[in-house]
Amino acid sequence: MRTAFKIQSRFAKFVEQAKLPIDATEIPTVMIPVRSGTRAIEEDSFPFEEISDIAEMESWRKEINRPLSHIHKWWAQRLGTVFRAIVLGALSPKGSDLHRLFYSRVKIQNAIIFDPFMGSGTTLTEAVKLGARAIGRDINPVSYFLVKNALAIHDKKAVLREFHSIEQDISSQVLNFYKTKLSTGESVPVLYYFWVKLVQCPSCTKDVDLFSSYVFAQHAYAKKHPEARAVCPKCGEINSVRFDASEAICCGCGDSFNPTRGVARGQKAQCPHCSHEFQIAKSVKANGKIPGHRLYAKLVLMPNGKKEYLAANSFDHSLYEEAERILSTRQDAYPVVPISEGYNTNQAMGYNYRYWHEFFNSRQLLCLSMLSERIKSIKEPALRDLFLCLFSGALEFNNMFASYKGEGTGAVRHMFSHHILKPERTPLEANLWGTYKSSGSFSTMFESRILRALDYAERPFELSVTEENGKKSSGKVFGLSDGIGYELASSFCDFKNGKRAYISCGNSGRTDLETESVDAIITDPPFFDNVHYSQLADFFHVWQTHVLKKNGCGKEETTRSAAEVQNSDADVFTERLGEVWKECHRVLKNDGLLVFTYHHSRADGWRSVLQALMGARFRIVSAHPVKAEMSVATPKQQAKEPINLDIIISCRKSGIIEGRQCDDSLCDAAFAIAKNQIERLCKSKRKLSRNDAKVIVMAQILQKLSSHQSVDEAIEWLDGRENQIENMINVLYSPYM
Repeated sequence: MRTAFKIQSRFAKFVEQAKLPIDATEIPTVMIPVRSGTRAIEEDSFPFEEISDIAEMESWRKEINRPLSHIHKWWAQRLGTVFRAIVLGALSPKGSDLHRLFYSRVKIQNAIIFDPFMGSGTTLTEAVKLGARAIGRDINPVSYFLVKNALAIHDKKAVLREFHSIEQDISSQVLNFYKTKLSTGESVPVLYYFWVKLVQCPSCTKDVDLFSSYVFAQHAYAKKHPEARAVCPKCGEINSVRFDASEAICCGCGDSFNPTRGVARGQKAQCPHCSHEFQIAKSVKANGKIPGHRLYAKLVLMPNGKKEYLAANSFDHSLYEEAERILSTRQDAYPVVPISEGYNTNQAMGYNYRYWHEFFNSRQLLCLSMLSERIKSIKEPALRDLFLCLFSGALEFNNMFASYKGEGTGAVRHMFSHHILKPERTPLEANLWGTYKSSGSFSTMFESRILRALDYAERPFELSVTEENGKKSSGKVFGLSDGIGYELASSFCDFKNGKRAYISCGNSGRTDLETESVDAIITDPPFFDNVHYSQLADFFHVWQTHVLKKNGCGKEETTRSAAEVQNSDADVFTERLGEVWKECHRVLKNDGLLVFTYHHSRADGWRSVLQALMGARFRIVSAHPVKAEMSVATPKQQAKEPINLDIIISCRKSGIIEGRQCDDSLCDAAFAIAKNQIERLCKSKRKLSRNDAKVIVMAQILQKLSSHQSVDEAIEWLDGRENQIENMINVLYSPYM
């Protein structure tokens, strides 16, 4: 058993007996001075298997295990466990026992770490926990706003007082719009309203409900809990059925129907009135308007504390009409900002959405306007910004692109579960303020996001992994880091005076950092052809600027920038990434490391990275595979060959590495290292896809190529070896298929 797990095992018996988290406060502090020379992350012995095991545990509940970087939505949030290991490896000398250091109270002395693509702030959080000073920069103001709130000093008592004050001022007003009356006349709260999109049949012009199934509520583990709810297509009554039933008799009208077969099938629908089959998207676009919605059901909280599905009644429709009326009388109630065309916005625009506020219904807009106005009135800027961050996060769950996940799990499926702006045919409207049995509400997210983040900032922890009878479990190790919360520097000059962290919003190809002022650059750059962050971040940004007006970062109505690195054109992406790497080369000390995580399934994704690095005069010195992001992400689960690994790529300035010629022996050298890394991962019982094998191989090839003296010749060699590389991947992967 290696050292890190020996440290953990000292506490294991106590934890098992007392059922308490591990507290490592008595472990001595290890001081790590930053010295020149080879670093631990450059060595082949870097423990990526063990780091992957810990990261795997974190990945299942990132928002719980690293809550500080999850107080607000961001995309491609990397794992804190991995970046803790990267920081340690990038600043510890060769021969360091990274197993021991991972579970030690480490203080990295006088080190400055810079992240030019700070995203949700993972690098910065892990750096300051290890005693380093941190600089972060991102071109997107939503990222800046998130990280500013995460790293700032917050008085927990003041935060709690302000929440209770908000609750006292407006919760009853909001909750008045989320109630219903039972047949007995008794008023009860509504947890969720169920809506269905309507599209006009192009033949008979009647409205068609876009149900793909009339089963609208079932358990997440349906085979174990088969009872579900279905709406009768004839009378609208709510029926209890099996989740997979092919026939049901309505308890209201006695009509027979197939609960699992609605009128919508894939991209087409069949009109129930005239039997005409038509293309849904084409019909929506031809109509020229956003599809309408029909309220058909609700989930209520009964007086006895149980939940019950009921059909929408006249009270529900009247209450919604009242919300529409009041909203029409309010001035400047919500942001009115147009949506711009783009890779991740075109799907919504195809359904005729033209403004961001059109993602919400009238009740949502009314209640959001009441809540945002109350937050705007908070005088203390740090408090106001923190509650605006919470408000902005709640938008993700309270819009007409959200849907129902069902029983046995968090009820609300947020709008970005697919990483795109996908119009939802059966949207879910949640109770914005929420109840003790709500999901995705302002009040419940205050507890699950803000309070959890404040607790973590006060007392950070790491995860330990234990294995018993072949099953791995995790525990929390406290006491390895001091608390988090700083007065942030406003400039690099201000940072030089001793402040712990400095973040800024802008183009990382141009910074105010001094030349050779940074000990290590650690980051996770964007992909060029995947999720376009700015196009999605605008959804939040328009509300943040609406509340902050002139007080926020990013006064524009959009977070899109002509200078952002992410671009679907590979050449543009390469050029802009190269500009950031050139700036990194300038600010990095000559003996410092540039370390970043990366993976890609396409050859041009690797080509771009190599070209940008070599053009900025960096050479790769090591490449290690490691567990990547969230295990349960929807896009990953839907992929045929999902990529479950990132590659940790470490680089030095090219002047420190002697350039050498490239020949066909390069493949043999890359093959040997890739084979060893794949064997290590498989020995640790990590299942790999072919694309996982591919990223390992490509990283090793890029490492060898990056030491070539000519970027043009290196790229030419890479382009000419595509078949040879694919054969290498097949040979390496075939034993594990």
